[in-house]
Amino acid sequence: MSGKQPRARRAIDWADVHRRLDRAWQVLERGETEDPEATARILSARAEALARPVAPVRTGDQLEVIEFILSGERYGLEFAFVREVFPLNELTVLPATPPFVLGIVNVRGEIVSVVDLRKFFELPEARLSDLNKVVILHSPEMCFGVLADTVTGVRSLPRGELQPPLPTLTGVREDYLLGVTGEPLVVLDAARLLADPRMVVEESVNG
Repeated sequence: MSGKQPRARRAIDWADVHRRLDRAWQVLERGETEDPEATARILSARAEALARPVAPVRTGDQLEVIEFILSGERYGLEFAFVREVFPLNELTVLPATPPFVLGIVNVRGEIVSVVDLRKFFELPEARLSDLNKVVILHSPEMCFGVLADTVTGVRSLPRGELQPPLPTLTGVREDYLLGVTGEPLVVLDAARLLADPRMVVEESVNG
């Protein structure tokens, strides 16, 4: 084996390459070169640049979230864990359940428990209304709904924009936090919520 170390490859500045090609193409179009070999080189480089596929944006750099309002604050949940958004209709309260379990709803024949994050995170509470929605989260092992005052839509966030939690976000809320944007938008960790055994509601309750 040779003791020589392989020479490190210098990163290609594709922006500079394209600028050079564009300048060469402009010269060619103006007819400022009569050299057949130079013309062939320009055309070959141009064809190679045009044939090269555009590098796709890596989906891992983006975080799709569903955004909702709760107690006047903006929250987001990773859209990959959201099955659907359902109106809060015909809520049935269950006895002997944790305070943050609002009750259960019937979603097309499926019984789904609804979690009130206001109580889970010790946020100010307000009365329920016809505008309340249930954001149904799901994983292979778990499915439950999260109460929302309103749902404002789905958006894509660069993961690099997520910042560490604010000093005011302490306790249980920080444990279930992916990060905060500068707006601010509090992005919750849906996977951790779904994996929390406290979210399990027994289907049968002893009287």
